[in-house]
Amino acid sequence: MSFNSAQFLLFFFIVVIFYYVLPNRIRWIWLLAASYCFYMTWNPKYIFLIITSTLITYVGGLLIDRVEKVKIRKLLVFFSISSNLGILFIFKYYDFFSTSITRVFYHFHIAVNMPSFDFILPVGISFYTFQALSYIIDVYRKDVRAEKNLGKYALFVSFFPQLLSGPIQKSKHFMKQIYENHYFSYNNVKSGLLLMLWGYFQKTMVADRIGSIVNVVYSDPTNYRGFIIVIATVFFAFQLYCDFSSYSNIAIGAAQVMGFRLSQNFERPYFSKSIREFWKRWHMSLTSWFMDYLYFPLGGSRCSKARKYFNVMIVFMVSGLWHGSSFTFVVWGTLHGIYYIVENLFSPVGDMLVRKFKIRTSSFGYKLSMILINFILVDFAWLFFRATSFKNAVVLIKNMFYFNPSVFTDGSLYKLGLDSSNFFVAMLSLGIVFIVDLLQRTKNLRDELLKQNMVFRWSLYLTSAIVILIFGVYGSGYDIQQFIYSRF
Repeated sequence: MSFNSAQFLLFFFIVVIFYYVLPNRIRWIWLLAASYCFYMTWNPKYIFLIITSTLITYVGGLLIDRVEKVKIRKLLVFFSISSNLGILFIFKYYDFFSTSITRVFYHFHIAVNMPSFDFILPVGISFYTFQALSYIIDVYRKDVRAEKNLGKYALFVSFFPQLLSGPIQKSKHFMKQIYENHYFSYNNVKSGLLLMLWGYFQKTMVADRIGSIVNVVYSDPTNYRGFIIVIATVFFAFQLYCDFSSYSNIAIGAAQVMGFRLSQNFERPYFSKSIREFWKRWHMSLTSWFMDYLYFPLGGSRCSKARKYFNVMIVFMVSGLWHGSSFTFVVWGTLHGIYYIVENLFSPVGDMLVRKFKIRTSSFGYKLSMILINFILVDFAWLFFRATSFKNAVVLIKNMFYFNPSVFTDGSLYKLGLDSSNFFVAMLSLGIVFIVDLLQRTKNLRDELLKQNMVFRWSLYLTSAIVILIFGVYGSGYDIQQFIYSRF
């Protein structure tokens, strides 16, 4: 049951109605049942995985909270983390590593037969595993006390709005919300629904529409060259952003309707002027997770520069592997690690050049050039993220450097999955996303809109809903596109 389906809208309506009808003291039971039902619509048998992960970390948290001896506490943490990562490894990474090992030995003329497993990747496994692990580490650090109510802890792990693709919640921020009394709030409902509406616009009007071009080019890279590949790669950057941001907005909005506060996941990432800034604005909940539970434990920046850069590379490479069991994701993560380190090493040189040539860093031209340079670097890395194999990524890069400006005038762009009218709608919708992100720099547009009079607000709501219904990519003959990050 995908967010962008009629079934989900009906499911969500029923959940919210009963949530506010039921007494406060038993609402968590209703939400837990709804969350498990939601997850089981994807693959019922995999509900046992999330239950297993929940039980391991729940029992582990109780034991860690009661034990005083440091060695035993560390042993319990190790068991809880390793068992959860073991489940993640088997279902997500086993085939990748077994194939890699077989290939390595093959080069040395050694035949190795690794057992194979035919598993379908459980949706959301990377997200709920990391959320459960953060709880265990928080209990070990004594940032939170162990949760004694198994059901409420299970709800923390499986809360359906953010179960499949985040934002990843930390126990110290979310567990206490389960104990709060959430009374019906008209402001919460209208603000949450407005954010959900914006998410549906991003998904149906932009992400799934321009994704048609991306899919055509990246599924057959040998047959396309020059600007066609450049356009498809740029479109993928915006497809991924609108797709993932839309999921996050729908999740945050749905939670807000019920009185819950989920952490922000995006903050105009493509307006970043550096790689460092980009990672403060892109998938913020995952960045925060890696900072708190990997980068800082490795030593962070409180060490020599060489060790700091080693820590940075480890984090980015693990981040790449977290996204997918393929070398292309590792390359993507490695590229961002290199970007980050090079940027850090040469920042003194950049500062010196700014002073020497008296460049006004506050000027529009300087900021725009920094944004464009940063976007080009990020977008080039996205090529590896999207390519179906490392070999195809190399083909795309080779074929990219071909000068064929005629594609802008000979109609070639309209033979890639979108006709001229759909291409126009895609560009117009993408322009709206760009303008909204640009305006968000100085004010919260959602808050500003909610301050307007009822006639203006409802006119905008109805117009937006009608536009999505008429021009959105969905409906009869259309295969509902799964959110990209739910595959990770």
